[in-house]
Amino acid sequence: MNYREIETQEDLRLILEKESTITKYAFQNLDFKMFELQLYQKSIKDCLFLGCDLPNSLICEIYPNNYIFPKIEMPYNPYMNRLYTREDLYNNYQLGISTSYESCLDKQVYNHFIATGKEAKDIKETLARRLHDHSITDALYDFLDCYPDDKKVAIMGGHSLSRKDKGFMMVAKISKILTEKGYLMLSGGGPGAMEATHVGAWFAGKPENELSDAISILSEAPLYKDSLWLDKSFEVLNKYPSSNYESLGIPTWLYGHEPPTPFASKIAKYFANSVREDGLLAIAKGGIVFTPGSAGTIQEIFQDATQNHYLSFDVASPMVFLNSEYWTKKYPIYPLIEKLVGEEKYANLLLSLCDNEFQVLQQIEGFSLK
Repeated sequence: MNYREIETQEDLRLILEKESTITKYAFQNLDFKMFELQLYQKSIKDCLFLGCDLPNSLICEIYPNNYIFPKIEMPYNPYMNRLYTREDLYNNYQLGISTSYESCLDKQVYNHFIATGKEAKDIKETLARRLHDHSITDALYDFLDCYPDDKKVAIMGGHSLSRKDKGFMMVAKISKILTEKGYLMLSGGGPGAMEATHVGAWFAGKPENELSDAISILSEAPLYKDSLWLDKSFEVLNKYPSSNYESLGIPTWLYGHEPPTPFASKIAKYFANSVREDGLLAIAKGGIVFTPGSAGTIQEIFQDATQNHYLSFDVASPMVFLNSEYWTKKYPIYPLIEKLVGEEKYANLLLSLCDNEFQVLQQIEGFSLK
């Protein structure tokens, strides 16, 4: 029998009220101290306690028959029991004071990441990072269970796409429409085409003129290196503070010099870029839209092609290349992959070349795992 995961104080309370023998539970980042008297009346065995606050006297009592993973003091929580939100990562951000980002959790963790080394040598640090990324993956798949596999679509592309570029609006419109049709939109969670994905999802269900207004505000700081890039994001969120739709950003502190977009409603931020990148491609079984990008995007194209070729995750999903001029002339990746398919170096690939929103939507909506 699998361990049942308990991630909220309310769920913990209900278990303690109903069960006298507590077994095969995984308790994540919970406070048991308020239930100390009740706990002594229970039989507790074969449970996992991950970063929980336990009464000292109880630890000795339950240690022989359970697995206790103690807290590790870090600027981040190694035992996250849910995905991040912008409120978590930008907890101290103040609109109009762009320097306030320096005191936010996201920047503090990035500073720690750099100070301790991108490839940390200290075993405590490396263990804490692995535990953190494991916890994020666990929370990620809990969240993804709410969406059918063929409704999970990713948009890949460069971080350098300007908010003023017509491609930014095109990506946002594609994401907006797909979100309204029940798709969960995914990206690497950073700036450029990634941000456009989440801006579009945030404005799903809203009039298109509101999306245009938002992008007009964002365009006042068109690139993520602009000092007001983040502030303009929060200006839009302050003006349009709610959304009825979700989207998922999957960034990494390896590229922590690029702040994660606050338009993603859920953020699975990792230390290990390899885990993050491989996972993002694996999740997007409904298809991936490749917008213009450079080294990172090109790497993802061939990684996705390999996964589809080998049916690594039991399915080959659409590979949609947006901007035929870019992918056939400037960087002729598409003809190369077509050639490899023709030579039977690749199998199972579902390739298409598109130049507008309608063509992209047609390719994505025409695919089904059923």
